[in-house]
Amino acid sequence: MRLLIDVNHPAHVHLFRNLSNELEKLGHKVLWTARTRDVLKTLLDYYSCNYRMLSRAQKGILGLGVELIERDIKLLRVVNNFKPDLMIGTSVCISHIGKIKKVPAVYFGEDNQDLKKLSKIAYPFMDAICTPDCFKTNLGRKHITYPSYQELAYLHPKRFVPDTGILKVLKVKKEEKFFILRFVSFKASHDIRESGIPSNVGYQLIELLSDYGKVFINAEVKLPDNMDKFRIKVPPYKLLDVLNYATMCIGDSQTVIAEAGVLGTPSFRNNTYVGFPDKVPYLDELDEKYGLIYNYRPEEKEIMFDKIKELLNKQDLKEIWQKKRKKMLEDKIDMTDWMLDFVLNFKKRLKTTNKSTINA
Repeated sequence: MRLLIDVNHPAHVHLFRNLSNELEKLGHKVLWTARTRDVLKTLLDYYSCNYRMLSRAQKGILGLGVELIERDIKLLRVVNNFKPDLMIGTSVCISHIGKIKKVPAVYFGEDNQDLKKLSKIAYPFMDAICTPDCFKTNLGRKHITYPSYQELAYLHPKRFVPDTGILKVLKVKKEEKFFILRFVSFKASHDIRESGIPSNVGYQLIELLSDYGKVFINAEVKLPDNMDKFRIKVPPYKLLDVLNYATMCIGDSQTVIAEAGVLGTPSFRNNTYVGFPDKVPYLDELDEKYGLIYNYRPEEKEIMFDKIKELLNKQDLKEIWQKKRKKMLEDKIDMTDWMLDFVLNFKKRLKTTNKSTINA
């Protein structure tokens, strides 16, 4: 088999990297395509992925439209040369080129807001759309659900063994508390009119947490001088180890908060996506069903601070969260195993989508 994986975001490298490795072990050929964004290329290089860069991430509706055309043209050339049997990924481009070249295209998503936009420009051309089973919207006969989260493709215990060496890098002792703050830029196409934690609130978090342990910041944005000195200095592929050992994670990111949560690290999400159940359903489930994360809107800052203070005074905080994580893992499967089975049997699976929605 020849599989093409097209990705938009650094987290999507993590999503598919174990699948890629498993397929290559079985003798299949895998080619990645991507856009130059944040640390995406760094991760592709670190995990020794065979890839082609199609475009540089653009901003604004016009810029994104131009980039989409550029990616479609370049992806068509790649497909002509590589001749994949199947394309999977997290961008709309595979649906357009898949339709032209008659190559099945499968989209993996977990944000309802993204998928609503996708339904207008890509759904007619996609062969299947795969989402977690906590997804609240029925997308019709092409919709396939699975009992897992994308983060469990790389953070399931079968796939992730934390590196204790990160503590030495951070100069933190094994039993010492430390905290990770994550701030994103909100410049992606789906982030229009959305916002998160302003810098003044970020500094208030630093002042609060510094009384309990070291504070580290992971940020996509330029930070004020009084905050930039807390910026963490580790390679992007070591951030997962940091999240695993952190006492707590607080931020306005969706992905990092979910990653910390499924690792059993108490986490707080604070942005304007909160409060709309149909936007990011997997984060709602991690909060409401498993209690692994907390979701607050920016105007609920004081309530969030009170909850943070409450947790800071719990002596067995990490142990409590590991029990919550165990409950979550009892309900969820290794996402990579699910994707591997899907890809190896894609002709049969896609044939079934012509009849009804599949609950895997």
